[in-house]
Amino acid sequence: MKTKLTLTIEESLITEAKLFAKKNGRSLSEIVEAYLQALTKKVSNASRTSSITSALIGSFSAPDSFEYKTEITKYLSEKYQVS
Repeated sequence: MKTKLTLTIEESLITEAKLFAKKNGRSLSEIVEAYLQALTKKVSNASRTSSITSALIGSFSAPDSFEYKTEITKYLSEKYQVS
């Protein structure tokens, strides 16, 4: 059963969080719920994934044409001005 929750959070953070959620095609409620699930889930000592990382899994989906290696190379070349 879903229920409402009222939170008091800095207005600027709420604005940024709403933009993040919109850009990633998720609702702010979904993101907060995923974070709280990860935060309260008991993680074994063998797991190296933090609760924050777990909460963010699935919050971004790249287009099928996205080539991460190409983008990393491009970013690093620009950062270090490699020709």
